[in-house]
Amino acid sequence: MNLLDILSERQVLVGLQATDKRGVIEELARALTDSGKINDLDNVLQAVLEREKIMSTGIGKGVAIPHGKCGAVQELAGVLGIKREGIDFAALDEQPVYLFFLLVSPPDISGPHIRALAHISRLLRHDNLRKMLIDAKTPQEVLSIIAAEEQRHIT
Repeated sequence: MNLLDILSERQVLVGLQATDKRGVIEELARALTDSGKINDLDNVLQAVLEREKIMSTGIGKGVAIPHGKCGAVQELAGVLGIKREGIDFAALDEQPVYLFFLLVSPPDISGPHIRALAHISRLLRHDNLRKMLIDAKTPQEVLSIIAAEEQRHIT
């Protein structure tokens, strides 16, 4: 699993505008629609928001990985959003969230979805990486940071 397999410049949003959980999810899902990765925005929003009702995907340390499964995608799709000010996302540690990875996958395929969730969680446990991503100014810079970090962890 490599994040650069699912992220492109169009799927990295530096400086999210939204100020609440639902707004962030909508902004990220719109980016997937705009990049042609999903074909039904409402279906994606419903799937992700239903998942959030079960338990917040704010995993702590300033990170949230909202995700869902629905028929609006043919393969795993993702988008990364950054909000330097942080927002309340009902994270497990009750701290603001700054980094948001939205993942959407088809309902009948679990492997890539689970691998992506695990990979993102592993990468973002590093304080320095989280800080560099939050401080990044452009999508290109974000992708370069991720590429360098993934290269360091290839075994």
